[in-house]
Amino acid sequence: MKKKQKEKNSDQKDWEEFIKNPPSIQDKDKLISENVNQKRKFKFDFHGYSINQANSKVNEILLKCYEDGISEILIVTGKGIHSDKEDNVYTSKDYNKLRNTIPDFIENNTELSSKILNIKQAPKELGGEGALIIKLKNFIK
Repeated sequence: MKKKQKEKNSDQKDWEEFIKNPPSIQDKDKLISENVNQKRKFKFDFHGYSINQANSKVNEILLKCYEDGISEILIVTGKGIHSDKEDNVYTSKDYNKLRNTIPDFIENNTELSSKILNIKQAPKELGGEGALIIKLKNFIK
């Protein structure tokens, strides 16, 4: 009888300790939803790309992501600080920067624009002025 009493007291102490200092327990449901959301996002960095190279790659990425069911694409363009070519009268100050030309390219391409919900500047922690978030419509296979 004493053995059972000791086990009961030990269990009680363990339980009280657990309640006071609960260990880090991961919520499986939360982990699964986070993994699903991570799989539904895509990121690509365009630093070093010319406008023509970037447009070609954007076309490829958007079509592939749409087909794969990706819902959000983070496009890192950079701020265009090194793209200032004010001395050339044949270039536009705004449209020699990928952050401006990529949305324009998408909007003028009916195949791509039909797959897009919206394009907006990324929040500061994801790149701010140097990044775009493209939300895609759902693709049903």
